[in-house]
Amino acid sequence: MMIKAVIFDIDNTLYSYDENHIYGMEALAVYCRDSFGITTDEMQACYRKAGRIMTDRIGTDTAAIHSRMLRMQCMLELLEQPLFPHARNMYHAYWDTFIQHIQSNPGILEFMKELKKRKIRIGIGTDMTAYVQYRKLEAIGVTSYIDFIVTSEEAGVEKPHYHFFDICVEKAGVRPEECAFIGDNVRKDIEGAWESGMKGIWYTQEKEPSEHRYFPTIRSFRGIDVDEFLK
Repeated sequence: MMIKAVIFDIDNTLYSYDENHIYGMEALAVYCRDSFGITTDEMQACYRKAGRIMTDRIGTDTAAIHSRMLRMQCMLELLEQPLFPHARNMYHAYWDTFIQHIQSNPGILEFMKELKKRKIRIGIGTDMTAYVQYRKLEAIGVTSYIDFIVTSEEAGVEKPHYHFFDICVEKAGVRPEECAFIGDNVRKDIEGAWESGMKGIWYTQEKEPSEHRYFPTIRSFRGIDVDEFLK
């Protein structure tokens, strides 16, 4: 069965989330130090505590658990500091710095270009809120290749829920077995895709797989034989 649509995760697949999160947290630490006189360690402890509180309050695995605006709001409530203007300022301190440093993973732009030459539909399937994911895609430089996007905010559920992948297939406009889903998270991206009838492909972030898997892997986007990939 030939692949007719390729759907990509974003974070730690198209770029390194882990590296850019460090930049965002450094900017947030500076803002909190200058505004509230707290140390980096105190800020990070507050950030983690706010995340736990948010998750408990939201109560379901949805895009809201990723909202940095809600996280900053909760941090300020814990710190007993004014929400205005700090929540919005902290949100931008984190995300603007994060996105400023984004670089696409090596080979991804060339890979997408080759897929488009073969008239393969290209989609995005990502957890998180839509607005910031759009900003990331613009910063990565892949927007001209993308035909459709599915976010967990739109789906109402996060990967690996079958409803998320059903929407991916619907937007792809082809049969599930004609879709390849590429991501870094084995449970969320790869097993979720296979359970929905799609071909899940694990991107190992330039590392050798730690163990044998029943599904195909991509160590790097550089030098992929696209015609072989689509078989």
